[in-house]
Amino acid sequence: MSKPIVLVTASTVSRLAQDRLRDGGAELRFMQGDVDEDALIAALSAEPIAAILLRGSPPLTDRVFAAAPALKIVAKHGAGVDSVDIAAATRRGIAVMVASGANADAVAEHALMLMLMLSRDVRRFQVQIAAGGWRDLNDLYTDFRDRTVGIVGYGQIGERTAKLAAALGAPVVVHSRSRVTLPAGMRHEPDLKALLAAADIVSLHCPLSPATKGLIGAAAFAGMKRGAFLINTARGPVVDEAALIEALRQGRIAGAGLDTFAVEPVDPANPLLTMPNVICTPHIAAATTGAAVQMGTIASNNIIEFLAGRIYDARNFLNPGILESGK
Repeated sequence: MSKPIVLVTASTVSRLAQDRLRDGGAELRFMQGDVDEDALIAALSAEPIAAILLRGSPPLTDRVFAAAPALKIVAKHGAGVDSVDIAAATRRGIAVMVASGANADAVAEHALMLMLMLSRDVRRFQVQIAAGGWRDLNDLYTDFRDRTVGIVGYGQIGERTAKLAAALGAPVVVHSRSRVTLPAGMRHEPDLKALLAAADIVSLHCPLSPATKGLIGAAAFAGMKRGAFLINTARGPVVDEAALIEALRQGRIAGAGLDTFAVEPVDPANPLLTMPNVICTPHIAAATTGAAVQMGTIASNNIIEFLAGRIYDARNFLNPGILESGK
């Protein structure tokens, strides 16, 4: 009996993940360079691929799935699956699974870092000291613990970010579309507009969907505090980037910390990259050794267990209806 083939949409994955896949009887194939729709179709057409271990956000469209008749499962190396046509996968009986919670601590830490750097105007001071300047004794900033942090989206990343902010003494307000149980001291705000009006720092942790695309646009910026900061470690299109640029230029908000963008990689001409009150990182919030090991391990377990007819963790399964449909 031939071994199932797993296609990794990157040049590597953690050694533990590779060992788990091979120990589970799978063969691995890796992709080099840019992974676009045509590259995926070529790889999937070349041999019977049973599973895709999805690193990054290459487009898994219905056209891609049509080229992979042997495909049984897509296992995301992380949590964001906005590049996957889940409806098309479901129609074709292909399981879509995520590594739930694997990168939550890493992303939460990154979000907190951006909050603290903006709160203390770190970028401006770095430029100032490099140019031979020094501090003005009158430069004083509001303590982080005196800034209200608004968390938009209370999944595992949002929850951890809220706890980190609260641990430093900041008041925390949470907006979530679902009912949530919050630790003592945190407040739930079901009205997004009310949260935006109350928060000194707005941190985005919602998934990208038709409902959240452009969620933070001109109207949202108009409703935020004039001295507020926006943090986005979720997905770039959750924010209307043109509206963000305009809000920053007009001083409608005080600054932004961005790990995700509307288009990635970012165009070097994007004004956000040179604004003195914006801190940009290249979608690296989850790029820690611990998160990489956890994401790879969970993704590989999702694959091996599913191919063996079992479910590793039901919380990871985004379209379990394929089992009920008998496809």
